[in-house]
Amino acid sequence: MTGSAVILSEAERARIARAIGRAEAGTAGEIVVLVAARAGLYRSPALALALAVALALPWPLILLTHLSAAEIALAQAGGVLAALAATLNERVRIALTPRPWRHERARAAARHEFLAHGLPATRGRTGVLIYVALAERYAEIVADSAVRARIPDGEWRVVLGDLLAAAGRGELGPGLVVAVERVGGVLEAAFPGDKAGNELPNRVIVLE
Repeated sequence: MTGSAVILSEAERARIARAIGRAEAGTAGEIVVLVAARAGLYRSPALALALAVALALPWPLILLTHLSAAEIALAQAGGVLAALAATLNERVRIALTPRPWRHERARAAARHEFLAHGLPATRGRTGVLIYVALAERYAEIVADSAVRARIPDGEWRVVLGDLLAAAGRGELGPGLVVAVERVGGVLEAAFPGDKAGNELPNRVIVLE
């Protein structure tokens, strides 16, 4: 989902932006959608793999072969280089990273983007970020304080599950439209009424 292919086409982005406008029409809530190709670069697993190869490879060569010390050192260096070369591939690095670490990194990235894109600055503290990290297969809804006071985090669980399922089927754009509509419905029930102007842009933010 994160290769050279376009994450969302211009048409899909336009449909999502229109869905945001419709969802916000009957509520004081503000919705922002952000899709990231990845939440982190995960360099540490690559270094850990190279270190493990460097430490483990010489022993079977010492015990099971008649190679000289110089030959073993060359094999060790080759193994380390091969490990580092393999981890140049993003999918390999992510696969080497335990899922809890990946999700924790994505969770931190979601909160960072919430702050970076001004969601805490809405007048009623009603900003809601729909965040998706594709490489991590992770989605989260980060809500400001007024929203959290009225809507428990568990309210979003089914929305997020369906969104991730849609992304897994290659239907990220339609899945985001549905997620926006459902989030808008929840916000309208908790924060009904028109607001004075659009405080945050409706465009989809995509981080390649």
